[in-house]
Amino acid sequence: MTTKPELNLGSHLVPGLAAAALFVVMAATILAASFPEPQGFAEGANITASIGYAMFNLDLGDVAGESFLVAFLLIAVTLDVALDGAVHLATREGDGDGRTLLADGGRELKRTLFGGEE
Repeated sequence: MTTKPELNLGSHLVPGLAAAALFVVMAATILAASFPEPQGFAEGANITASIGYAMFNLDLGDVAGESFLVAFLLIAVTLDVALDGAVHLATREGDGDGRTLLADGGRELKRTLFGGEE
């Protein structure tokens, strides 16, 4: 025999109401915000060259490059953190030390793949 679900009005209702109230406040803030009109780049502006000039702090580009440089650095830091995380996850922790798989020069991997001693 199946029973109908019942509404449990316990202490877990307060965090749910707080989350709903936060959603309403954030939605009202976003909907009431005013944003300026988007500005495009000049016709024929070479954006790629402007990014390159901004990297070397040269004022030769058609577009001001400070905003590109900030985005480039944020992406570089994010990719660096992702790479560091991947290396950290690839370490082996069997003996309690954080050796990588090829810390022994690959000898263990060769023994595993090809069998026998070197």
